[in-house]
Amino acid sequence: MRITEIKRQTKETNIQLHLNLDGSGLYQVDSGCGFLDHMLELFARHGRFDLKLSCQGDTKVDFHHTVEDVAIVLGQAFNEALSDKKGIYRYGSFILPMDETLMLAAVDLSGRGYLNFDLCLTKPKVGDFDTELVKEFMLAFSRTAKANIHLKQLAGENSHHIIEATFKSLARALAEAVAIDSNYAEEVPSTKGILA
Repeated sequence: MRITEIKRQTKETNIQLHLNLDGSGLYQVDSGCGFLDHMLELFARHGRFDLKLSCQGDTKVDFHHTVEDVAIVLGQAFNEALSDKKGIYRYGSFILPMDETLMLAAVDLSGRGYLNFDLCLTKPKVGDFDTELVKEFMLAFSRTAKANIHLKQLAGENSHHIIEATFKSLARALAEAVAIDSNYAEEVPSTKGILA
């Protein structure tokens, strides 16, 4: 079982996270930010990752530290749970429709963090959530997961729909990338023999 637990405490946040890559989409999330909770819940459900997360953050300032630090820990958990990455498909992609929105997510678990973020979020906020934090989340996640991630909005106007479709499509792409290829269960999917 590819399961990991991570704790991270700073002067800005205190986070405990449990992740099972081979779960069924169960989640228990309390980040202190309602919109982020919603995104992480659907991320877990659509990726079929079991996710338990609690975060106490300095939300009296804003949600920036909470969002970024949760992404850091989630990325670390993915990277740790994948270990040497033997047998994984490595690559995953998904095009997800959601009402007027169409979102593409493509992932390479290459061991090298990179983010291509091609979204047009016209509203500065969804509720009390700053939409610019979506990019901050994805940057932090791609770096600590050591994943090459491309997110491209193909259509869409509603910022809530665009962000939700982004998290859902990323979850589906990651589920494909972390899946075990039974034909190569003992091999690292790289001619280098390592993904780093």
